[in-house]
Amino acid sequence: MESPTVRERVLEGGLISIGRYGLARTTVDDVAQASGVSRATIYRHFPGGREQLVADTVAWETSRFFQRLGEAVAGAPDLCVLLEDALTFARDALAEHVVFQRVVQTEPERLLPLITVEANRILPMIGAFLVPFLERERLAGRLREGADIGRTAEFIARMVLSCIGAPGVYDFDDPAEIRLLVREQLLAGVLARGTILPQHP
Repeated sequence: MESPTVRERVLEGGLISIGRYGLARTTVDDVAQASGVSRATIYRHFPGGREQLVADTVAWETSRFFQRLGEAVAGAPDLCVLLEDALTFARDALAEHVVFQRVVQTEPERLLPLITVEANRILPMIGAFLVPFLERERLAGRLREGADIGRTAEFIARMVLSCIGAPGVYDFDDPAEIRLLVREQLLAGVLARGTILPQHP
């Protein structure tokens, strides 16, 4: 395993500091102490200071989250299972993410704008990840006739992000509820009329 770069050490220190002090109270000094990197080095990598450091830490951890999610669901046999597994992974990962849980409970008004920026940045990557699965659905004859793969991928990506952020009336602790959300809502306008989805355990 490769040693972390200086920038990664600082970002890890930023994550630790946000977990301890929150988004508003984390300082460059806190991050320097947590990462074992000098203030001068931090400012060389983050010339925008505290604000850039906090924003970049959120961006870094968001990217890591979706990378882990992608790796967890890459082997799904079809689009339906992919989405079910993705929502289940997201529920579990966020529930276990101590820093996220602390900030969402204490500073949601500060976290939301940062997450919104990252969601807009991450959308194209999620869409690109979905394209091969949509191509398979088309080959299997399950995709709605005339559906544009790129637009459909973006639509699903937006809906998945929305569901991760706010499940609404669906209980994500119940696999049957997640299955219902995916099959009767997220894919209702994507799959061809009359499509019978395979039943998976």
